[in-house]
Parts: sequence; structure tokens; C-alpha cells
Amino acid sequence: MKVLHTSDWHLGQQFYEHDRRVEHQAFFTWLLATLVEQQIDLLLVAGDIYHTATPSASAENQLYQFIKDAKKASPQLHVVIIAGNHDSANRILAAQPLLAQFDTHVVGRFDVATPDETVITINTNGKRAVIVAMPFLRASDVSLISQTESGPSYAQGVAKAYELALEHATNINEQNSPLIVMGHLHAKGGDISSDSERNLVIGGEESISANVFGKQANYVALGHLHKAQQVAKSDIIRYSGTPIPMSFSERNYTHQVNVVEFIIDEKQHISTTVNPLYIPRSADVIILPKGECVPLSELCEQIKALDTAQNTTAPYLRVKLKSSDIDTTFREQIEQALEGKHIKFCGIERVREQSAQNDDNTVFEDLSEVEMLNPLNLLEQAFANDKDMAGQSVPNELKALLSDVINELTEQEQL
Repeated sequence: MKVLHTSDWHLGQQFYEHDRRVEHQAFFTWLLATLVEQQIDLLLVAGDIYHTATPSASAENQLYQFIKDAKKASPQLHVVIIAGNHDSANRILAAQPLLAQFDTHVVGRFDVATPDETVITINTNGKRAVIVAMPFLRASDVSLISQTESGPSYAQGVAKAYELALEHATNINEQNSPLIVMGHLHAKGGDISSDSERNLVIGGEESISANVFGKQANYVALGHLHKAQQVAKSDIIRYSGTPIPMSFSERNYTHQVNVVEFIIDEKQHISTTVNPLYIPRSADVIILPKGECVPLSELCEQIKALDTAQNTTAPYLRVKLKSSDIDTTFREQIEQALEGKHIKFCGIERVREQSAQNDDNTVFEDLSEVEMLNPLNLLEQAFANDKDMAGQSVPNELKALLSDVINELTEQEQL
């Protein structure tokens, strides 16, 4: 069986107020061709299908049209989609009857009482696989199984949820078919893109040990972290990453999907091979200057020197300027340098020179920059910038309260 693992599409994202439908459509065009070329039997989408819990009609239409086109191009194809932390479980599940007509299986929520509902058996083209399709687990999803001697533990709840699902998957896998585990979480040791990925749980338990995936899985397909990477130095536990950069910090990422092939020998031993396929980038993401800040006049010259005539899709540009550059006409000069350019401008980042007292060197000029910080970082910055709190760490009690508020808001958002 050949499987293609992808995740974190974030359909409907507004990137500094710029619509990204064209980029997502370019990815879908490439993906459709890849599914046919690679003769893929099973497509796995490991969460964060949408960027928000209330996606636009155009974002939902993009998903449904892609599923329809994929099934037409590859009649043998099955698709498994799990909800991520950006998705509304209810919204995704509402489309389940429709998507089932296209051999698309959707898992939006884990229920302790029915862990078997996260286990899916795929039969296609004479090939079979058993999948533990575990969606993003909210604290409330695992509250009944998260108790320890020291009190509730989110990590314990997650581990128990996987244990229950894997137990059922093992029981029904009488033919020794490939066992695939899906998840949307932050696996311990994973490299995180700090300005575009939310911490899933605040208070030190957002990272989950790779041990929760068990020892019997032939492949573990993960979502949430935007950088394609292995987990726990294992070739078969992987994040596929995002298909397009979600922030400027991801501008140097190599975006990919993973093509996974299972081969069963005469002794019924299953071997797994994983081959990354790199996704062509349709819109570049640029920061100027590339290194240290330069005087305003030099920055404007660099902008004017940008050659975007060959770009089919306009690249994104964000510029950095020293906060000590006090020329009051800096905006007008930058706008003049941008005239006639095939560019989507994403604002000006004022950078403060580092001092011994403060290593924080960025001044945020727009709210979109602030929104990309996780709440705990904002709280720590508030402490650091308050003259009465400077030098003090955020009390654990306050972190716990913030965690409770964030979890409650997230659950309300997903209803």
C-alpha cells in the first residue's frame, strides 16, 4: 500500500490581510498530479485543515472540490482526515455524510466511551490498513482518564487515549495489516515555529512523549508542527509540515509531503519506506534586509532592486527598520520604493538595538505580529516590561489560571 501523509493546510488563512487561495490551489493542483503519478492508495491529512474554527465558505469549497477532484483522478483513493487544534470538530463532522460518498473518513473528536470510533479499516485495490485516527485532544476530551496521584495530567490523558485506541486496533488487525497512527499534537523534542504555532497546553505539558504511539505502529503521521521532521530519531514517526509557509519565520522551510510504502514479505513481516516529495513554492516570502538593519535610504534601494517580474504569484515582503531611525517620512519613502512592484506588502518591523538590560529587540508595529505570540510569551513579556515585576518569573499559579482560560476559550470556539 502507498500512503501520502500531509497536514496543516490552514485553508482560509489571511496572511497579513492577504488572501492565500491562489497558493492553496497551486498546492492542490500539484497534489492531485502527485496522487496519480505516485499511484497513492491512501491520503492522510493530520489536522488543521482550516485556519480557523469558522472557515469561510470559499475555504470549505476548496476542500470539498479537492476531495471530489482527487477521487475522480484516483478512483481507488481513500482519504482520512483528523481535526487539529485550529479546526472545529463539530464543523468537520457535519460534512462527514457528504465526504463519505468520496471514500473520505473524518474523525473530529475522541470519546472515552467509544475509542473504537477513532479506528478506521481501509480496504482498497486489494490492500488493507488499520488506522488509529486520533484528532487533537482537548483537556476536556481526556479529563476522565487523566487522573494521577498528583492530580490531573494532560499527558497522562493523551497516553491513555492512544492506549485505548491502539488496543482496539490491535484486536481487529487479525490479518497483520499495516498499522498507521495519526495524531495532532506537539511531540517531545519537535522543532516548533514560534510565531505561527500555538502551544496546545500551557504549563509544561504541551509536549507529549513519542512512547504514546506504541511499538506496533508501522508509521506515525503527525500534524501541528509546521517544520517537516522526524520524531525521537525514528524514521517512521514524522511530521509532514505545512505545504506553504505560514509565517516569515518559515520562509526557509523546505515544504514536503511524505510518501510511505508498506511491503509485506512471505513471512508476513511489514517493512516501511518513507520518501519525502518536495512541494514547489508558488509565492515567495521575503524579509529585507536579509541581515542586520541598514539605513532607510539603503533599505529603499534594496526594495527597488527586487525583481518580481518573473513571479507568477506576487511574493510577500516585510521590511525591518531600526527604531533609532527617526526620519518621520520613512513610510512614505518605503511606499515610493514599492511603487509598481508585483508585491504583497506585509508591513514594517521596527527593531530596537540590543542592550544589556533587554534582549527583546523587536517592537511590534501591528496587531498581527502580537497575535502570533502565544499567550504565555505575552504574559512573560508583560512581567519583563513592568517596572515592579522586572526580573521576576511568572508564578505557576498564574500560568495555571491562564491555561484554564485558554482551554475554556478554545473549547467554546470549537462548539
